[in-house]
Amino acid sequence: MRAVLKTNNPVVLNFAEVLLRDAGIAAVVFDAAASVMDGSLGMLPRRLMVEDEDYEAARRVLTDGLGEAQLEP
Repeated sequence: MRAVLKTNNPVVLNFAEVLLRDAGIAAVVFDAAASVMDGSLGMLPRRLMVEDEDYEAARRVLTDGLGEAQLEP
């Protein structure tokens, strides 16, 4: 699996999940429980992970929906 998006913004994360789901790409959020470690301050980013073979398609979907600046390099 590869991280296609890292963010501590729950709205962006949720929107990205919906975009990928609508495109038929399975995605999983990693580090969702990390807020326990940072005191729920939202300092630690959550990672949106996709299968390696879906990575390029996921980047295209998210670039169209969110813009290039939000994505992992």
